Parts: sequence; structure tokens; C-alpha cells
Amino acid sequence: MPAAMARSVPAMNTTSASIAMQVPPAAPAEAAAFFSALMSFQTDASDVRASLESGDPGFVLIDSRGTAGWEQGHVPGAVHLPTADIPARAAGLLDPAVPVITYCWGPGCNGATRSALALSQLGYRVKEMIGGIEYWIREGFPVETASGTRQREPDPLTAPAGPVSCAC
Repeated sequence: MPAAMARSVPAMNTTSASIAMQVPPAAPAEAAAFFSALMSFQTDASDVRASLESGDPGFVLIDSRGTAGWEQGHVPGAVHLPTADIPARAAGLLDPAVPVITYCWGPGCNGATRSALALSQLGYRVKEMIGGIEYWIREGFPVETASGTRQREPDPLTAPAGPVSCAC
């Protein structure tokens, strides 16, 4: 855990009736440091999409899955760089001055984390797109395949439906 995210965990508050508050929240300054650090390591599918659509995202998006996953469908504009290929291919594909955002399958997969680690060890500034391609698709964003681009309706359990906006 990065130093900015590390903190001592207070003793359990066994007198509280609330399970959620048995370990009390961090002090505001500690919480601000933790959440600020977290945001420097992660972003989400919605913010990645908005940035890509701006025409000047300020990063390169890396799909770290294998060839079968890439061919099944990937984020339009992403670069295919499987985690295992990073040491041999990153220098030929990426400009060290441009930040990188990685993604893999979804929240149950740590492939994006592994690729972010490999890239950061090579000197790249990197973030992970939480939720991976799963949440990209579930939010109703387009996916590119060999047969063209396809798009599903947003899953109302993961993204606003209709005129509703997350507004977060």
C-alpha cells in the first residue's frame, strides 16, 4: 500500500451497535489523503469515455487482455498490449511522456493491475480503469470487433437509464 494510503487502524469500537461504525471513519485529513491517492491510481469507464470523446484525452488506453479477448471486443481507440508483452513491446508502442490507462476483463480480474504494475516499473505514469471492459459494456459504451462496432443498452443496475444522469 502506498505511504499516502497507509494509516493505523483504530481499535474496534465494541460499544457501537452499528457494524459499519465498529471501526470509525478516518480523520478528514487522512481520508482526503487516501481518496486523493486512490484517484491518482484509478479512473472509471465513464470518465475514460468522456476523455476519449473529447478528442484530446491526454492518455493512451491499453487493453491488456490476450488476443482472444481483444478480438471478442475492445474499446474503440485502445491499443492492444497484453500484460505478458509489456516488457518487450511497450517502448515501441508508447511515449513515456504520455500517461497510460490500462483495462482488462472486469472487477474480478486483476490483469489491469498487473499491466499497470509492469508499465510503472518501466517508468510509465499509469492508471487503471476500474470495472474493465465489463463495465464499459454494461454502461452501454461501444465495443469494436472485426465485424464492426456494436453497442448494448446500458444495464440499469450499473448506469443511468434514459434521461437520468449520474451527475457524480
